[in-house]
Amino acid sequence: MAAFPLRHLRGCGKMCTFAKHNPNLTNNQARTMKYYEIGKTGMKVSALSFGASSLGGVFHEINENRALDAVYTAVDNGMNFIDVSPYYGHYKAETVLGKALSNIDRGKYYLSTKVGRYGKDGVNTWDYSAHRAKESVYESLERLHIDYIDLINVHDVEFSDLNQVINETLPALCELREEGVVKHVGITDLQPENLQYIIDRVPQETVESVLCFCHYCLNDDMLVDYFDYFESKGIGIINASPFAMGLLSKRGVPDWHPAPKALVEACQKATKHCEAKGYPIEKLAIQYAISNPRIATTLFSSANPDNVKKNIQYVEEPIDWQLVKEVQDIIGDQKRVRWANS
Repeated sequence: MAAFPLRHLRGCGKMCTFAKHNPNLTNNQARTMKYYEIGKTGMKVSALSFGASSLGGVFHEINENRALDAVYTAVDNGMNFIDVSPYYGHYKAETVLGKALSNIDRGKYYLSTKVGRYGKDGVNTWDYSAHRAKESVYESLERLHIDYIDLINVHDVEFSDLNQVINETLPALCELREEGVVKHVGITDLQPENLQYIIDRVPQETVESVLCFCHYCLNDDMLVDYFDYFESKGIGIINASPFAMGLLSKRGVPDWHPAPKALVEACQKATKHCEAKGYPIEKLAIQYAISNPRIATTLFSSANPDNVKKNIQYVEEPIDWQLVKEVQDIIGDQKRVRWANS
């Protein structure tokens, strides 16, 4: 086994105890944010949380100073859960986020990152081995300038041999949990049935949370079919991609989006309908995604502080449920249409 740096373990106990407290909210907007516990972890997190994938330039080039301001704006307005991955921008997102976190009180946020998906020189790579998982955790600690990770996830398990995740990746992360390097362990995937497959085959309390994306949004609410199952296991539910990776946005989908053409066109029609009503579909999408208290938090990503402020404002306003019905009627038989991850 590689000699991992030990400095991350020193003082962890004290800092970990501090991090379990709710953040000190400093303005009126922050006080309106709702907070829900992720399963049985003790982490009470904001209903809307900050996903840091945009900091890696995943969607377009970023202005780093503006990206840092986006993080500060999120935390200052009550978002106390931040999610990232080494994969986003091939380590860039963690590096940029680490610069921001260096200037934020560690007690004001919970940090979630991942293992399994990586990349270098524009080439995606995957490695779910126990050794690489542990090595990756320590590398993330270095990039993020933190001493422990609140939630470590196995990233996009569908790209792995699921049995390797069961027998190798998760036991390695549980060892780090026992050592205090990470506080909680979760798994993520686009396909919820993969999450259930793994949970059914590991000891109780191995997996404390699941992160599933694009399955609780205006065009797809399939995640509700799994609520009872996850809750019966004491597992917290994290939702991500309320805009369905651009389907539910005026800007539209990027060229690489894997959704079928009929679904893309239906969502474009729904977007125009909302625009005609003077109600941006992005606003409706955010409001819908956070509307179910059985979901602990929903992650959105932006490297633009103005967009962060706008989404926070959306959260504070009441949702138009009649418009939700109209949008879902327009989407029609394309609702719950699925696609493969990429």
